[in-house]
Amino acid sequence: MKNFSKTAGNMMLACALTIGTGIPIAAPAAASTAWVATWSASPQPVWGPDFLFPVNTPAVLQDRTVRQVARISLGGSRLRLVLSNAYGRQPVTLGKATIALSAQDSAIVANSLRTVTFGGRQTATLLPGASLLSDPIALPVADSGRVTVSFWLPDATPVSTFHWDGRQTSWIVPGDNTGSSTLTAERGAPESTTARLLLSGIQVETPAPARAVAVIGDSITDGAAATLDKDRRWPDFLARRLAPHGVAVINAGISGARLLSDGMGVNALARLDRDVLAQPGVRSVIVMLGINDIAWPGTAFAPTGQRPSLEMLKAGYRQLIAQAHNRGVRVIGATLTPFSGALPNTPLDNYYSPDKDALRRQVNDWIRHGGAFDAVIDFDTLLRDPVHPELMTARYVSADRLHPGDEGNRAMADVVDLNALLPMLITPTKTLAPGAQQP
Repeated sequence: MKNFSKTAGNMMLACALTIGTGIPIAAPAAASTAWVATWSASPQPVWGPDFLFPVNTPAVLQDRTVRQVARISLGGSRLRLVLSNAYGRQPVTLGKATIALSAQDSAIVANSLRTVTFGGRQTATLLPGASLLSDPIALPVADSGRVTVSFWLPDATPVSTFHWDGRQTSWIVPGDNTGSSTLTAERGAPESTTARLLLSGIQVETPAPARAVAVIGDSITDGAAATLDKDRRWPDFLARRLAPHGVAVINAGISGARLLSDGMGVNALARLDRDVLAQPGVRSVIVMLGINDIAWPGTAFAPTGQRPSLEMLKAGYRQLIAQAHNRGVRVIGATLTPFSGALPNTPLDNYYSPDKDALRRQVNDWIRHGGAFDAVIDFDTLLRDPVHPELMTARYVSADRLHPGDEGNRAMADVVDLNALLPMLITPTKTLAPGAQQP
Protein backbone atom coordinates (compact mmCIF):
# COMPACT_ATOMS: atom_id res chain seq x y z
CA MET A 1 0.00 0.00 0.00
CA LYS A 2 2.86 2.33 0.79
CA ASN A 3 4.44 1.61 -2.61
CA PHE A 4 1.12 2.33 -4.34
CA SER A 5 0.78 5.65 -2.50
CA LYS A 6 4.30 6.63 -3.46
CA THR A 7 3.67 5.70 -7.10
CA ALA A 8 0.39 7.59 -7.15
CA GLY A 9 2.05 10.63 -5.62
CA ASN A 10 4.76 10.59 -8.26
CA MET A 11 2.11 10.31 -11.00
CA MET A 12 0.22 13.28 -9.58
CA LEU A 13 3.42 15.31 -9.44
CA ALA A 14 4.21 14.36 -13.04
CA CYS A 15 0.72 15.48 -14.10
CA ALA A 16 1.12 18.76 -12.25
CA LEU A 17 4.39 19.42 -14.10
CA THR A 18 3.03 18.71 -17.58
CA ILE A 19 2.19 21.46 -20.03
CA GLY A 20 -0.71 21.36 -22.47
CA THR A 21 1.23 19.39 -25.09
CA GLY A 22 1.76 16.52 -22.66
CA ILE A 23 5.49 17.20 -22.38
CA PRO A 24 6.72 17.00 -18.77
CA ILE A 25 8.61 20.03 -17.51
CA ALA A 26 10.99 20.29 -14.60
CA ALA A 27 9.88 21.67 -11.25
CA PRO A 28 11.27 25.21 -10.76
CA ALA A 29 14.30 25.44 -8.51
CA ALA A 30 14.25 27.77 -5.53
CA ALA A 31 15.43 31.18 -6.71
CA SER A 32 18.61 32.50 -5.11
CA THR A 33 18.65 35.67 -7.18
CA ALA A 34 16.03 38.00 -8.61
CA TRP A 35 15.72 40.58 -11.36
CA VAL A 36 14.89 44.16 -10.49
CA ALA A 37 14.24 47.20 -12.69
CA THR A 38 17.21 49.55 -12.25
CA TRP A 39 16.59 52.14 -15.00
CA SER A 40 13.67 53.15 -17.20
CA ALA A 41 12.51 55.64 -19.82
CA SER A 42 8.74 55.55 -20.20
CA PRO A 43 7.63 55.14 -23.84
CA GLN A 44 5.62 57.89 -25.52
CA PRO A 45 3.90 58.06 -28.91
CA VAL A 46 5.64 60.38 -31.37
CA TRP A 47 3.41 63.39 -32.05
CA GLY A 48 2.69 65.16 -35.31
CA PRO A 49 4.30 68.30 -36.75
CA ASP A 50 1.45 70.52 -35.54
CA PHE A 51 2.37 70.04 -31.87
CA LEU A 52 4.07 72.86 -29.98
CA PHE A 53 7.41 71.05 -29.53
CA PRO A 54 9.56 69.35 -32.19
CA VAL A 55 10.18 65.61 -31.80
CA ASN A 56 13.97 66.04 -32.24
CA THR A 57 14.36 62.69 -34.01
CA PRO A 58 14.38 61.58 -37.66
CA ALA A 59 11.05 60.37 -38.98
CA VAL A 60 12.63 57.17 -40.35
CA LEU A 61 15.85 55.34 -39.52
CA GLN A 62 17.43 52.99 -42.06
CA ASP A 63 20.86 51.38 -41.82
CA ARG A 64 21.53 53.46 -38.74
CA THR A 65 23.14 52.74 -35.37
CA VAL A 66 21.59 54.43 -32.34
CA ARG A 67 23.91 54.75 -29.34
CA GLN A 68 22.57 55.77 -25.91
CA VAL A 69 24.04 56.17 -22.45
CA ALA A 70 22.12 55.27 -19.29
CA ARG A 71 23.12 55.55 -15.65
CA ILE A 72 21.59 52.67 -13.72
CA SER A 73 20.60 52.98 -10.07
CA LEU A 74 21.44 49.60 -8.52
CA GLY A 75 24.37 47.61 -9.89
CA GLY A 76 24.99 43.91 -10.34
CA SER A 77 26.88 41.28 -12.29
CA ARG A 78 24.27 40.62 -15.00
CA LEU A 79 21.88 42.90 -16.89
CA ARG A 80 18.91 42.60 -19.23
CA LEU A 81 17.65 45.20 -21.70
CA VAL A 82 14.01 46.05 -22.38
CA LEU A 83 13.14 47.51 -25.78
CA SER A 84 9.77 49.02 -26.64
CA ASN A 85 7.70 49.34 -29.80
CA ALA A 86 4.64 50.31 -27.73
CA TYR A 87 3.18 52.74 -30.26
CA GLY A 88 4.59 51.25 -33.44
CA ARG A 89 2.28 50.05 -36.22
CA GLN A 90 4.77 47.74 -37.86
CA PRO A 91 7.52 45.36 -36.71
CA VAL A 92 10.99 46.76 -35.99
CA THR A 93 13.92 44.66 -37.15
CA LEU A 94 16.91 44.75 -34.84
CA GLY A 95 20.07 43.81 -36.74
CA LYS A 96 22.43 43.80 -33.77
CA ALA A 97 22.71 45.23 -30.27
CA THR A 98 25.63 45.73 -27.89
CA ILE A 99 26.22 47.03 -24.39
CA ALA A 100 29.41 48.28 -22.76
CA LEU A 101 30.61 50.36 -19.86
CA SER A 102 30.58 54.05 -20.77
CA ALA A 103 33.65 56.21 -21.20
CA GLN A 104 33.56 59.84 -22.37
CA ASP A 105 30.75 60.96 -24.69
CA SER A 106 30.06 58.15 -27.22
CA ALA A 107 33.19 56.16 -26.31
CA ILE A 108 33.12 52.87 -24.40
CA VAL A 109 35.54 51.29 -21.92
CA ALA A 110 38.02 48.95 -23.61
CA ASN A 111 37.24 45.21 -23.34
CA SER A 112 33.78 45.82 -21.84
CA LEU A 113 31.78 45.40 -25.07
CA ARG A 114 29.17 42.63 -24.99
CA THR A 115 26.88 41.45 -27.78
CA VAL A 116 23.24 41.34 -26.71
CA THR A 117 21.16 38.32 -27.70
CA PHE A 118 17.43 37.61 -27.72
CA GLY A 119 16.56 33.95 -27.34
CA GLY A 120 20.14 33.16 -28.24
CA ARG A 121 20.08 35.14 -31.50
CA GLN A 122 21.73 38.46 -32.33
CA THR A 123 18.83 39.56 -34.52
CA ALA A 124 15.33 40.15 -33.21
CA THR A 125 11.94 41.62 -34.09
CA LEU A 126 9.93 44.03 -31.98
CA LEU A 127 6.29 43.42 -32.80
CA PRO A 128 3.84 46.33 -33.02
CA GLY A 129 2.73 47.40 -29.55
CA ALA A 130 5.10 44.98 -27.85
CA SER A 131 8.25 45.01 -25.77
CA LEU A 132 11.31 42.79 -26.09
CA LEU A 133 13.44 41.41 -23.24
CA SER A 134 17.06 40.45 -23.90
CA ASP A 135 18.92 37.43 -22.60
CA PRO A 136 21.01 38.00 -19.46
CA ILE A 137 24.26 39.83 -20.19
CA ALA A 138 27.35 39.14 -18.05
CA LEU A 139 28.61 42.69 -17.49
CA PRO A 140 29.37 43.73 -13.90
CA VAL A 141 28.24 47.31 -13.27
CA ALA A 142 28.57 49.26 -10.04
CA ASP A 143 25.78 51.19 -8.34
CA SER A 144 25.18 54.42 -10.32
CA GLY A 145 27.32 53.00 -13.13
CA ARG A 146 26.89 54.14 -16.71
CA VAL A 147 26.36 51.80 -19.64
CA THR A 148 26.33 52.46 -23.38
CA VAL A 149 23.74 50.61 -25.46
CA SER A 150 23.90 50.52 -29.27
CA PHE A 151 21.31 49.22 -31.75
CA TRP A 152 21.67 48.72 -35.50
CA LEU A 153 18.46 49.15 -37.50
CA PRO A 154 19.12 47.73 -40.99
CA ASP A 155 15.64 48.28 -42.46
CA ALA A 156 13.52 51.38 -42.90
CA THR A 157 12.16 51.98 -39.39
CA PRO A 158 9.56 54.70 -38.76
CA VAL A 159 10.14 56.34 -35.38
CA SER A 160 6.78 55.85 -33.66
CA THR A 161 7.80 55.25 -30.03
CA PHE A 162 10.29 57.33 -28.09
CA HIS A 163 10.98 59.08 -24.80
CA TRP A 164 11.14 62.73 -25.72
CA ASP A 165 13.25 64.31 -22.97
CA GLY A 166 16.05 61.93 -22.03
CA ARG A 167 18.27 64.69 -20.57
CA GLN A 168 21.13 62.69 -22.10
CA THR A 169 22.86 62.98 -25.46
CA SER A 170 22.38 60.05 -27.83
CA TRP A 171 23.96 59.55 -31.26
CA ILE A 172 22.73 58.27 -34.61
CA VAL A 173 25.33 57.23 -37.19
CA PRO A 174 25.16 55.43 -40.56
CA GLY A 175 25.86 51.70 -40.80
CA ASP A 176 26.47 49.05 -38.18
CA ASN A 177 28.60 50.77 -35.56
CA THR A 178 27.44 48.68 -32.62
CA GLY A 179 30.99 47.39 -32.12
CA SER A 180 32.79 50.71 -32.53
CA SER A 181 34.82 51.93 -29.57
CA THR A 182 33.69 55.47 -30.38
CA LEU A 183 31.62 57.12 -33.10
CA THR A 184 33.55 59.07 -35.70
CA ALA A 185 32.70 60.97 -38.87
CA GLU A 186 34.40 58.44 -41.18
CA ARG A 187 31.05 57.11 -42.45
CA GLY A 188 29.09 60.29 -41.87
CA ALA A 189 28.93 62.78 -39.03
CA PRO A 190 27.01 61.43 -36.02
CA GLU A 191 23.64 63.08 -35.49
CA SER A 192 22.78 63.83 -31.87
CA THR A 193 19.45 63.85 -30.06
CA THR A 194 18.29 64.00 -26.47
CA ALA A 195 15.38 61.63 -27.11
CA ARG A 196 15.43 57.96 -26.16
CA LEU A 197 14.77 55.47 -28.96
CA LEU A 198 13.77 51.80 -28.42
CA LEU A 199 15.51 51.48 -25.05
CA SER A 200 12.87 51.62 -22.32
CA GLY A 201 14.36 49.67 -19.44
CA ILE A 202 17.35 47.97 -17.87
CA GLN A 203 17.08 45.22 -15.28
CA VAL A 204 19.81 43.92 -12.98
CA GLU A 205 20.20 40.58 -11.25
CA THR A 206 20.48 40.92 -7.48
CA PRO A 207 20.34 38.67 -4.44
CA ALA A 208 16.68 38.05 -3.58
CA PRO A 209 14.52 39.79 -2.57
CA ALA A 210 14.91 42.55 -5.12
CA ARG A 211 13.27 45.91 -4.37
CA ALA A 212 12.69 49.07 -6.37
CA VAL A 213 10.96 52.43 -5.91
CA ALA A 214 9.22 53.88 -8.97
CA VAL A 215 8.48 57.57 -9.46
CA ILE A 216 5.58 58.40 -11.79
CA GLY A 217 5.45 62.05 -12.68
CA ASP A 218 5.70 64.82 -15.25
CA SER A 219 8.54 67.04 -16.47
CA ILE A 220 9.70 67.84 -12.92
CA THR A 221 10.38 64.12 -12.43
CA ASP A 222 11.63 63.73 -16.00
CA GLY A 223 14.26 66.37 -15.15
CA ALA A 224 13.32 69.10 -17.62
CA ALA A 225 15.67 71.75 -16.17
CA ALA A 226 18.39 69.42 -14.88
CA THR A 227 21.84 69.85 -16.42
CA LEU A 228 22.15 67.81 -19.61
CA ASP A 229 24.29 64.63 -19.39
CA LYS A 230 24.90 65.02 -15.63
CA ASP A 231 22.12 62.81 -14.15
CA ARG A 232 20.81 65.48 -11.80
CA ARG A 233 17.09 64.75 -11.88
CA TRP A 234 15.63 64.38 -8.40
CA PRO A 235 15.09 60.61 -8.84
CA ASP A 236 18.83 60.36 -9.72
CA PHE A 237 19.76 61.90 -6.38
CA LEU A 238 17.25 59.64 -4.63
CA ALA A 239 18.79 56.60 -6.34
CA ARG A 240 22.17 57.45 -4.86
CA ARG A 241 20.63 57.53 -1.39
CA LEU A 242 18.85 54.20 -1.81
CA ALA A 243 21.55 52.13 -3.56
CA PRO A 244 23.52 51.46 -0.34
CA HIS A 245 20.33 49.87 1.02
CA GLY A 246 20.02 47.55 -1.99
CA VAL A 247 17.05 49.42 -3.47
CA ALA A 248 16.76 50.54 -7.11
CA VAL A 249 14.94 53.64 -8.38
CA ILE A 250 13.21 53.88 -11.75
CA ASN A 251 12.07 57.16 -13.28
CA ALA A 252 8.62 56.91 -14.88
CA GLY A 253 8.39 60.63 -15.51
CA ILE A 254 7.16 61.98 -18.84
CA SER A 255 7.37 65.66 -19.69
CA GLY A 256 3.84 66.94 -20.15
CA ALA A 257 2.31 63.95 -18.35
CA ARG A 258 -1.11 64.29 -16.76
CA LEU A 259 -3.08 62.26 -14.27
CA LEU A 260 -6.42 62.27 -16.08
CA SER A 261 -5.73 63.16 -19.72
CA ASP A 262 -3.38 62.24 -22.52
CA GLY A 263 -0.78 64.84 -23.44
CA MET A 264 2.83 64.23 -24.40
CA GLY A 265 2.12 60.67 -23.31
CA VAL A 266 -0.95 58.71 -22.29
CA ASN A 267 -2.68 59.46 -18.98
CA ALA A 268 -1.25 58.02 -15.78
CA LEU A 269 -3.82 55.27 -15.34
CA ALA A 270 -3.27 54.08 -18.91
CA ARG A 271 0.44 53.59 -18.32
CA LEU A 272 0.53 52.72 -14.61
CA ASP A 273 0.71 48.98 -15.12
CA ARG A 274 3.37 49.08 -17.85
CA ASP A 275 5.59 51.77 -16.36
CA VAL A 276 5.26 50.93 -12.65
CA LEU A 277 3.32 47.88 -11.49
CA ALA A 278 4.72 45.41 -14.04
CA GLN A 279 8.32 46.49 -13.38
CA PRO A 280 10.16 43.73 -11.50
CA GLY A 281 10.90 44.45 -7.86
CA VAL A 282 8.74 47.58 -7.47
CA ARG A 283 7.47 47.77 -3.89
CA SER A 284 6.63 51.49 -3.66
CA VAL A 285 5.64 54.26 -6.04
CA ILE A 286 5.91 58.02 -5.55
CA VAL A 287 3.16 59.91 -7.37
CA MET A 288 3.88 63.49 -8.43
CA LEU A 289 1.21 64.33 -10.98
CA GLY A 290 -1.51 66.93 -11.44
CA ILE A 291 0.12 70.27 -12.21
CA ASN A 292 -0.37 69.80 -15.98
CA ASP A 293 -3.98 68.72 -15.45
CA ILE A 294 -4.50 72.06 -13.69
CA ALA A 295 -2.38 74.34 -15.89
CA TRP A 296 -2.60 72.98 -19.46
CA PRO A 297 -6.26 73.88 -20.23
CA GLY A 298 -6.48 77.25 -21.94
CA THR A 299 -2.82 77.32 -22.99
CA ALA A 300 -1.32 76.56 -26.38
CA PHE A 301 -1.04 72.94 -25.22
CA ALA A 302 -4.82 72.57 -24.86
CA PRO A 303 -6.58 75.80 -25.93
CA THR A 304 -10.07 74.28 -25.67
CA GLY A 305 -9.34 71.93 -22.77
CA GLN A 306 -11.45 71.95 -19.62
CA ARG A 307 -9.79 72.16 -16.24
CA PRO A 308 -10.70 69.22 -13.97
CA SER A 309 -12.41 69.79 -10.66
CA LEU A 310 -10.90 68.90 -7.32
CA GLU A 311 -13.28 65.94 -7.08
CA MET A 312 -12.17 64.64 -10.48
CA LEU A 313 -8.51 64.83 -9.47
CA LYS A 314 -9.21 63.12 -6.13
CA ALA A 315 -11.01 60.32 -7.96
CA GLY A 316 -8.02 59.87 -10.26
CA TYR A 317 -5.60 59.66 -7.36
CA ARG A 318 -7.84 57.22 -5.52
CA GLN A 319 -8.07 54.94 -8.56
CA LEU A 320 -4.29 54.97 -9.01
CA ILE A 321 -3.84 54.14 -5.32
CA ALA A 322 -6.39 51.32 -5.51
CA GLN A 323 -4.70 49.72 -8.49
CA ALA A 324 -1.27 49.93 -6.85
CA HIS A 325 -2.57 48.52 -3.56
CA ASN A 326 -4.18 45.68 -5.51
CA ARG A 327 -0.66 44.67 -6.55
CA GLY A 328 0.78 45.11 -3.07
CA VAL A 329 2.58 48.36 -3.91
CA ARG A 330 2.87 51.16 -1.36
CA VAL A 331 1.85 54.62 -2.65
CA ILE A 332 3.46 57.89 -1.55
CA GLY A 333 1.84 61.15 -2.61
CA ALA A 334 3.92 64.24 -3.41
CA THR A 335 2.47 67.73 -3.17
CA LEU A 336 2.47 69.95 -6.26
CA THR A 337 5.14 72.64 -6.35
CA PRO A 338 4.67 76.42 -6.80
CA PHE A 339 4.61 77.74 -10.37
CA SER A 340 3.78 81.45 -10.36
CA GLY A 341 5.40 83.23 -13.31
CA ALA A 342 6.09 79.93 -15.09
CA LEU A 343 7.42 79.87 -18.65
CA PRO A 344 7.83 83.64 -19.18
CA ASN A 345 8.35 85.01 -22.68
CA THR A 346 7.09 81.80 -24.29
CA PRO A 347 3.82 80.80 -26.00
CA LEU A 348 2.95 79.21 -22.65
CA ASP A 349 3.23 82.32 -20.50
CA ASN A 350 -0.41 81.87 -19.42
CA TYR A 351 0.43 78.50 -17.83
CA TYR A 352 -0.07 80.11 -14.39
CA SER A 353 -3.06 82.00 -13.07
CA PRO A 354 -4.30 82.67 -9.51
CA ASP A 355 -7.34 80.42 -9.96
CA LYS A 356 -5.13 77.58 -11.14
CA ASP A 357 -2.95 78.09 -8.10
CA ALA A 358 -6.00 77.99 -5.86
CA LEU A 359 -6.84 74.53 -7.22
CA ARG A 360 -3.22 73.42 -6.72
CA ARG A 361 -3.42 74.43 -3.05
CA GLN A 362 -6.69 72.54 -2.63
CA VAL A 363 -5.11 69.44 -4.15
CA ASN A 364 -2.11 69.77 -1.86
CA ASP A 365 -4.33 70.10 1.19
CA TRP A 366 -6.10 66.87 0.22
CA ILE A 367 -2.82 65.06 -0.44
CA ARG A 368 -1.51 66.12 2.98
CA HIS A 369 -4.64 65.45 5.02
CA GLY A 370 -6.98 63.26 2.96
CA GLY A 371 -5.52 60.01 4.29
CA ALA A 372 -5.59 58.33 0.89
CA PHE A 373 -1.83 57.88 0.48
CA ASP A 374 0.36 55.60 2.57
CA ALA A 375 2.74 58.51 3.16
CA VAL A 376 3.25 62.07 1.94
CA ILE A 377 6.30 64.01 0.72
CA ASP A 378 5.66 67.75 0.96
CA PHE A 379 7.68 69.19 -1.93
CA ASP A 380 5.50 72.31 -1.91
CA THR A 381 6.58 73.24 1.61
CA LEU A 382 10.20 72.48 0.76
CA LEU A 383 10.43 74.55 -2.42
CA ARG A 384 8.06 77.48 -1.92
CA ASP A 385 9.19 80.98 -1.07
CA PRO A 386 8.37 81.64 2.61
CA VAL A 387 7.08 85.15 1.87
CA HIS A 388 5.39 84.46 -1.49
CA PRO A 389 4.26 80.81 -1.35
CA GLU A 390 2.93 80.91 -4.90
CA LEU A 391 6.57 81.20 -6.06
CA MET A 392 9.35 78.64 -5.97
CA THR A 393 12.20 80.00 -3.91
CA ALA A 394 15.09 81.49 -5.89
CA ARG A 395 17.61 79.06 -4.43
CA TYR A 396 15.90 76.07 -6.02
CA VAL A 397 14.05 77.32 -9.09
CA SER A 398 15.36 77.19 -12.65
CA ALA A 399 15.16 80.00 -15.19
CA ASP A 400 11.74 78.86 -16.45
CA ARG A 401 10.18 79.37 -12.95
CA LEU A 402 8.38 76.04 -13.23
CA HIS A 403 11.02 73.36 -12.79
CA PRO A 404 13.59 73.04 -10.02
CA GLY A 405 17.21 73.38 -11.02
CA ASP A 406 19.95 70.98 -9.95
CA GLU A 407 20.01 72.22 -6.36
CA GLY A 408 16.24 72.02 -6.12
CA ASN A 409 16.35 68.44 -7.41
CA ARG A 410 18.98 67.55 -4.83
CA ALA A 411 16.90 69.08 -2.04
CA MET A 412 13.82 67.16 -3.17
CA ALA A 413 15.69 63.85 -2.96
CA ASP A 414 17.23 64.74 0.38
CA VAL A 415 13.87 65.52 2.01
CA VAL A 416 12.44 62.07 1.22
CA ASP A 417 12.20 59.90 4.33
CA LEU A 418 13.46 56.48 3.27
CA ASN A 419 11.38 54.66 5.86
CA ALA A 420 8.26 56.30 4.40
CA LEU A 421 9.14 54.67 1.07
CA LEU A 422 9.88 51.23 2.44
CA PRO A 423 9.11 50.87 6.15
CA MET A 424 11.98 49.53 8.23
CA LEU A 425 14.42 50.05 5.35
CA ILE A 426 16.83 51.72 7.74
CA THR A 427 16.96 52.07 11.50
CA PRO A 428 13.87 54.08 12.51
CA THR A 429 14.42 57.54 13.94
CA LYS A 430 12.19 59.50 16.29
CA THR A 431 11.61 62.31 13.79
CA LEU A 432 10.91 62.24 10.08
CA ALA A 433 12.77 64.25 7.50
CA PRO A 434 11.17 67.67 6.95
CA GLY A 435 8.31 67.59 4.52
CA ALA A 436 7.51 63.88 4.86
CA GLN A 437 5.01 62.12 7.05
CA GLN A 438 3.98 58.56 7.81
CA PRO A 439 0.39 57.54 8.41
